[in-house]
Amino acid sequence: MPQFTPQDYSMMSRAIELAKGGIYTTAPNPNVGCVITLNGEVVGEGFHYRAGEPHAEVHAMRMAGDKTVGATAYVTLEPCSHYGRTPPCAEGLIKAKVAKVICAMEDPNPQVAGRGIKMLRDAGIEVEVGLLEQDAEALNPAFIKRMKTGMPFVQLKMAASLDGQTALDNGQSQWITSPQARQDVQAFRAQSNAILSTSKTVIDDNASLNVRWNDLPSSLKQSYQESSLRQPIRVILDRQNQLTPELKLFQTEGERILVSHSGDVTPIENDQQQIDLNQTFAALVKEHNINHLWVEAGATLASSLIKDNLVDELILYFAPKIMGSDSRGLFGALGLESMADVIDLDIKDVRQVGPDIRIVATLNRKEP
Repeated sequence: MPQFTPQDYSMMSRAIELAKGGIYTTAPNPNVGCVITLNGEVVGEGFHYRAGEPHAEVHAMRMAGDKTVGATAYVTLEPCSHYGRTPPCAEGLIKAKVAKVICAMEDPNPQVAGRGIKMLRDAGIEVEVGLLEQDAEALNPAFIKRMKTGMPFVQLKMAASLDGQTALDNGQSQWITSPQARQDVQAFRAQSNAILSTSKTVIDDNASLNVRWNDLPSSLKQSYQESSLRQPIRVILDRQNQLTPELKLFQTEGERILVSHSGDVTPIENDQQQIDLNQTFAALVKEHNINHLWVEAGATLASSLIKDNLVDELILYFAPKIMGSDSRGLFGALGLESMADVIDLDIKDVRQVGPDIRIVATLNRKEP
């Protein structure tokens, strides 16, 4: 393990903070930040803003100008080595005559995966890897999962009363949670690459499932312009072709992908004549470049996702209300037969959002 200095830690921390500037705009590309220093002073910095636009290193090199000669570049992700919509950043750093590059992590993209580091070293540039690696990985869970597994990062959002109910027995459910919680959901939607739901949810709620600027938290609106935020792709599971053109889904801005026999993705069915979620998600990655799914749906789909081990993160909102056992529960049947089968959660974050409580958790799967 290389011996990093306090200056190195400080500069990489700055690069990681810069990378966060792209969390609402870069998907499906990763969030990346870069800082360039010369003689201990910052001479250039930048972050990747949007796919197809200059990478973080390019912004930093443009700011630094001729001060890149003999400089040190701190990058949160290994500089790319291949030609895509932009030239390779490793080549740019070589031409800029930097003396040293410190990467937080190697790129999991098979097109890069160490090739950028090798290109730099072959050019005589000193390269070190692994500084604040976990922090860098936390910037891009969806990108990393897609590159390593070919599957998307899935966040499942659910909302319920404090006793775990999502709707009254007659189906009424709006609104269990507060306006503040709904604003919080809008911010999560804005970070995602795509929003997944079912035709039943869309029809029952006449849901548009888009990002609504007026409903976003004020802190986000202060940092971005409305035109800069992307609309996530809306993916709707509609195996029985139930959606109709007058729904809000078709009257609002944003791309749609219908998983139906007459839609954009033909559903692959399992033995129970249900949509095979594993194969569908793999197709969304391969055919539509989707790596981050935000799921808003009912108990049946939520249970299917959990049973198929497709949920990477649960986002649970609990309102300070009691609805009683004659209401509808948070999750459907999971087929558990003993306490040894119960799914444990690893709680990552708990906080109050308005009057509601938001829990972020992962599923702690037991080894078979």
